[in-house]
Parts: sequence; structure tokens; C-alpha cells
Amino acid sequence: MEKPAYSHPTAIVDEGAQIGEGTKIWHFSHVYPKAVIGKNCVFGQNTMVMNGVRIGDYCKIQNNVSLYEGVILEDYVFCGPSMVFTNVTTPRCLFPRNTSADYVTTLVKRGASIGANATIVCGVTLHECAFVAAGAVVTKDVPPYAMVAGVPAKLIGHMCERGERLAFDAQGEATTTYDQKYHKDAKGLVSKVG
Repeated sequence: MEKPAYSHPTAIVDEGAQIGEGTKIWHFSHVYPKAVIGKNCVFGQNTMVMNGVRIGDYCKIQNNVSLYEGVILEDYVFCGPSMVFTNVTTPRCLFPRNTSADYVTTLVKRGASIGANATIVCGVTLHECAFVAAGAVVTKDVPPYAMVAGVPAKLIGHMCERGERLAFDAQGEATTTYDQKYHKDAKGLVSKVG
């Protein structure tokens, strides 16, 4: 039997928010009324989940992360401390862009990890098991199993779902230390075999 969701007494969880079993929301966090959060997630101190955000199961959101409307996280996503999501491409105070119609969707697929202090510019997709290095600024889609770093973020290699760096042979094949196989096609896209 799953444990009910928990929120620390200093956290604010607005009425109407949907929070799955076993999820923990820690100190000084705020979950808005139209947020949807899956089961067994962990939200560190000072996190914010705005209306319209959808979060899958088993996600870990570290301290000081704000998830703005338009952000969608699938299952098993890791968001490192103080990483940043955006949701408006051309913000201006004089000409506000602050309605749902103004927000651009950002999709983080299953198993992706985002390092501390990284910035994800809205409108991109981080594909399955993508890995964004600490401090990177992501301005375009990140392919499955790709590792990106820098400003702007560039491909620096590939990583398996467990976090091992992949070394491909001349035929585009790689095998991890736990005998999982990966294939890189002619376009450089990586997929898990079997």
C-alpha cells in the first residue's frame, strides 16, 4: 500500500492541486491549484509548481527550482538544484506575456537529467535519458541518451539510462558494464537495443 502524499508545514499546496501517493513536498515550496504531480516524487526546499504543469511519477526536483506553466515532465526526471525553466520566448514588462496562450511548451521525457544551474529555454524537448550538464544553456532539442554541456549547450557524448558514458565502435554499437546494448544510427541518434 502506498503512503499518502506529504507536505511540510511551511509548504503551500493550493486546493485543487493533484498530488500522487508517496510524493513529498518540502520546506517553503508552493504548488498551485491546477498543477498535476505523479506519485513518489520529491520536491526539495523552495520549489514552485505553477498551474498547468504536469509531472510524472518518481521525479526528483531539487531545491530552488520553479516549474512554470508549459513545463511537462515525464517519469523519472531529475532537476538539479537551482536549474531554470522558462516559458516565454520574448518577455517584456511593458508588454506582458502572461496568459496560457503566451506560454511555450517544454517537454522533458522519461529518465532525463538536468544538472545544477542549467537553463532550459522554452519550446525544447529533452528526449529519453538526455543528460544536461551543470550550468548548460539548452536552446534546442536534446536527442535520446545525448549528453550536452556549455553555453549554448552542445553534444559532448552519449550516456546510457543508468548514467554510464557510452563508447561506440565503428559499427555504432556500445555495450555497458551491465551488458545493455545501444546502437547509434547514421544520423547519430542513439537507441537502446532489446
